[in-house]
Amino acid sequence: MSSTTDLRPYLRTLDAETLADLLHAQAERDPALRQILESRFVTQGSDLAEAHRLLDTAVMAGNVEYAAKVGSVLDTLQRLLDAGSRADLAPLARRTVDDISEMLEQIDDASGEVADRLDRAVELYARACVARPPDPDGLAGWILEVEFDGPGWPVIELADFASALGDKGLARIKSTVDDVLAENPSGVKRETAERLREELAEVSGDVDALVAILAAKPPRVDVSLKIVRVLRAAGRHSEAIAHAARALTHDKKNEREETRPVPVPPISVPPVEEPPVPLSRKEFDENPGCATYLVLREESLEAGRWLAQRKTALARLRELAAEGTDAADELVRALLGEDRADEAWRAAVRFEASLAVRVELADSRSIAHPAETIPIYRDHVEELITHKDPNSYRAAARQLRKLRTVHKKAGTAEEFSSYLGTLVEIHKRKTRLIAEVKAARIAIPKPVRA
Repeated sequence: MSSTTDLRPYLRTLDAETLADLLHAQAERDPALRQILESRFVTQGSDLAEAHRLLDTAVMAGNVEYAAKVGSVLDTLQRLLDAGSRADLAPLARRTVDDISEMLEQIDDASGEVADRLDRAVELYARACVARPPDPDGLAGWILEVEFDGPGWPVIELADFASALGDKGLARIKSTVDDVLAENPSGVKRETAERLREELAEVSGDVDALVAILAAKPPRVDVSLKIVRVLRAAGRHSEAIAHAARALTHDKKNEREETRPVPVPPISVPPVEEPPVPLSRKEFDENPGCATYLVLREESLEAGRWLAQRKTALARLRELAAEGTDAADELVRALLGEDRADEAWRAAVRFEASLAVRVELADSRSIAHPAETIPIYRDHVEELITHKDPNSYRAAARQLRKLRTVHKKAGTAEEFSSYLGTLVEIHKRKTRLIAEVKAARIAIPKPVRA
């Protein structure tokens, strides 16, 4: 074997335990290598000690200095996690989350810098818990305390902690959520319990429970699309297509009504509880839309003739999309059903899909292309405010927080402050809206006086 052979590709195929054994054995034979490794080990311990020291002193600093010190702690955590450190980093990460949460109750986070640090801290805490799972009962207790007794932050995604919680931790959360819902509470407590119940069904893979929870919600486009995705991910394609066929024919004017049934016009697809009748190309041509398109796709894939069918079917959907919003939504949903997110985005922009559909697309699009999604989030905030009810105001505040993050990712944080100032000035008489914005930890700019 040549002495210049690069062994790194082979080494990357080995698992961490095998690499550790090989490296340890070599270090026993090579004093210089052992010294290097011991030096790095000591440095890692010093890094953790320095991170704890920074947290000790950060509380005595001003907002800007506090955010900088906490940022350094988070940088240390991320570097150690990325390096695959075997140290237990969860205690430091947990302390950082709790520290930032307490600080946000005491300061006016006008720039949103500290709140952004909190989101990152929770993400790193979840990673640390996955790397070295803590006591599942203790972790579950912390999550429940944050959710039900906290000030409304941090935001916790149960899926991020699911593997660390394990069956025991998830069971404790489920037991508490069931007890809370049995009390039939109202307001934020009930909203929290219902959200956790949905997340529990999702992380546990209980498709039937998740679909039942989603189906019980008021009919909305985003809810219907999620049901379709859940069923498709579970391999239940016939049910997904049948649900899409029913849900997508609802009258848009009645999508938010909770008490009156939404009329469903006669369609060629049978109800969800019965297997749908196979739809041919002729039926797609007679009733072109998302449901018939996806059925045609399934049948054509099995027959090996989807490429040819797709070209003409999409051409028809695009032709119809140019005629109105409903047809544009059908095209976008059809593309989403094929997991073609980029094509769906371009179609939504070109053919002016409904706001509900564009907002859902923006949630995933904002990660890589934040600037493109800013106008959509602004439109959604305005649309929510027009409903003039507490839940819509709360939803608008959540979207404003998301919009703030998107602006920062796009490098236009100052534009958000200007936009928010104008928005508040226009709606300053809506005291409940202003209260919800403040509760979401969004600093309201002071009006500029001449």
